[in-house]
Amino acid sequence: MPRVSKIRLPDSARLWQMVSPGDFVDGYAVESPLSPRDAADIGLSLPGWAAALLRLRNMIVRPFGLKTEISDSGKGAIFPVTFEDTRELILGADDNHLDFRITVLRHEGRIHMATWVHRHNLIGRIYLVLVMPFHILIMRDSMRRIARHRPTIASNPSAQ
Repeated sequence: MPRVSKIRLPDSARLWQMVSPGDFVDGYAVESPLSPRDAADIGLSLPGWAAALLRLRNMIVRPFGLKTEISDSGKGAIFPVTFEDTRELILGADDNHLDFRITVLRHEGRIHMATWVHRHNLIGRIYLVLVMPFHILIMRDSMRRIARHRPTIASNPSAQ
């Protein structure tokens, strides 16, 4: 199975247009022939343990007025798509405490997945610190599932 690497998102990613000084950006990559859409469908379809964490998060933050609804933008999606072309897919949402996006980029035979967070206030800063350990677990698990996926010839765009 290809190895998941913690790596800086390539400079060609459209997501960089959103980044300001002080914003949080992380990135992971794995060798994969998948398209960004296929990788997102696999990586962002949460396993049971991660879905349970999201439900717990929603119960905890609801009294603070943070968004708790899940938007469905396609097969397995939990966040709305804000940009899509053949090499990059960006999903995410804005809230009172922070704005975030997840990008899935196909670049040089690899799938890159990165998260951008722009914190608006103290609640956003505290929130990011509290969710960071879970974010890392979920991102690494997502990338491992993408790495394990072996597409059929029909779903492999490079084989056509």
